[in-house]
Amino acid sequence: MEAEPPRDCPLCPRLAAFRAEWRQREPGWHNAPVASFGAADARLLIVGLAPGLRGANATGRPFTGDYAGDLLYATLQEFGFARGTYAAQAGDGLELLDCRITNAVRCVPPENKPTGAEIVGCRPFLAATLRQMQRLAAILALGRIAHDSTVRALGAAPARHPFAHGGARTIGPVRLHSSYHCSRYNTNTGRLTPAMFRAVFAAIRAELG
Repeated sequence: MEAEPPRDCPLCPRLAAFRAEWRQREPGWHNAPVASFGAADARLLIVGLAPGLRGANATGRPFTGDYAGDLLYATLQEFGFARGTYAAQAGDGLELLDCRITNAVRCVPPENKPTGAEIVGCRPFLAATLRQMQRLAAILALGRIAHDSTVRALGAAPARHPFAHGGARTIGPVRLHSSYHCSRYNTNTGRLTPAMFRAVFAAIRAELG
């Protein structure tokens, strides 16, 4: 199994149809599975849920073009995991440092809600991404769905490793950290504050050195 699905991946018919619809509506957008961003020899992998319709689905880079990316990339820069200027587009020159970003589901789902079958169908790509990263030491899962899919991709059971914001568990050689997703909804409602998000990254930075 390759770590990245092909541009016209047919595994999830609903997602393929949604991509086709948006290729017609916005032919200048990416409108395809969004590949992981960052080097495979990074020690930190961040796993989100899925591309945002007007974010990564449009730009072709994870967490690029929407509010979640504004918070994520600013925090990555603060803790030394990124450098350069984040301009919410794939060609802005931003560089990740010892960090890689991917999604549990690589294609944009309608209403940002992948089905259980779509999460399962895309998991082999996540598992292949994990195997590809020979120096992987820490994972940050953003949200429960990303957390549970990552746990399963690591060959473990979510019941034994439940999601908790700020939680950290060791699964094999990897330390799995979890946070509420950095979505606008979560920050607007106060479920996740920038300070809470920074605290998670502070713990990861302390572990990695």
